[in-house]
Amino acid sequence: MTTSASPSAQPTAPTHPVLAEVIVDISAIRANVRTLVDKAAPAQVMAIVKADGYNHGASVAAQAALDGGAQMLGVATCAEALSLRTQGFTCPITAWMWIPGEPLEDVFAEDITVGIPSLAHAEAFVQAAAAASEASGIRPKAGLMVDTGLSRSGISPVELDQVIDFLAQHAQTFEMTGAFSHLASADMDAGREVTDLQAARFNAAIAKAEAAGLAMPANHLANTPALLSRPDLRYQVVRPGVSVYGIDPMETPTDTHFAPAMTLRARVVTTRTVQAGEGVSYGHLWHAQQDTTTAVVALGYADGIPRSASGKFSVAINGTRYPQIGRVCMDQFVVDLGQDHSVKPGDWAVVFGHNGPHVDEFAQASGTISYENLTLPRGPRVARRVVNSAEEIDGNEAANDR
Repeated sequence: MTTSASPSAQPTAPTHPVLAEVIVDISAIRANVRTLVDKAAPAQVMAIVKADGYNHGASVAAQAALDGGAQMLGVATCAEALSLRTQGFTCPITAWMWIPGEPLEDVFAEDITVGIPSLAHAEAFVQAAAAASEASGIRPKAGLMVDTGLSRSGISPVELDQVIDFLAQHAQTFEMTGAFSHLASADMDAGREVTDLQAARFNAAIAKAEAAGLAMPANHLANTPALLSRPDLRYQVVRPGVSVYGIDPMETPTDTHFAPAMTLRARVVTTRTVQAGEGVSYGHLWHAQQDTTTAVVALGYADGIPRSASGKFSVAINGTRYPQIGRVCMDQFVVDLGQDHSVKPGDWAVVFGHNGPHVDEFAQASGTISYENLTLPRGPRVARRVVNSAEEIDGNEAANDR
């Protein structure tokens, strides 16, 4: 016969230590945005918090950006915008990825500006706006999303006149906030000619819209690179993304200081001696030339460490840099400690961020860009912890998100 324990007698679940974490320093985001606000003035700053705030946490990044002086927020999808509204953000929000025919009533009700990237989108928007206006008197907001040369999303040159004329015919049903576009090469030393062409096309689109009778009060073209290098392209609003999180994306870095907001680190779970001649990890890409101490770190490609970075990056443990060796595995990677026996299980290995390599260095090792590396850490094994200053990063606070 089995008996069940009473609720009060149930054992308490053990608390296991966090093995890997992303730490977000909101003071860095605030400081970065203050820098951008000062540089962009008198243009207003729309801080981009798409993709869960570049993996820093959308609401965390949004609040820090607004505290730093940003006046608006930008996201990719309507769902992202609505999520911010449900979390209490009342500032202007723009979203630009949606499918013609999807319901927009909740988007309109939450006063979210919707990007118009094609004729099909314009027609769907006007139809939904007319219905919303008739039903509740709402006057939805739209942004004219112009493709000036990126050839990705945005009204193509072959549709532009038709879209402007169509929107002008129905201007009584909605409010046009302005035009926006995205630059292809503003971060590149050789990109000025392309940027100039895109700017000329953008100016022409604004002029066409105004000539058709559309008000265009708040236009934005400048991403971070253009904000930093092209004062002539700031218009009424600028739209910084990665610089909010502390990254200078310019091919030739500027003298503007940004503080990286993200630290990625994981625990050492074991150390051992690898004897001379022995191989390490899958495929034995690395062999010990002499008896060598190694450490195993609790982070792998399932957690956002690219396998392509195998053997190409280093980590910082207790302030000392050590090379990663062998192939990155699903759950762990190995570090060469040489003859150093001071590292012990439980120590933190910093992949990038505070007291470790810069994310740009890790990106180079990964064969990608910092943007991608910021968004890669993921999954239930990587906790997210928010701190108010760099001094708190080495604290023992429990993970408070994800």
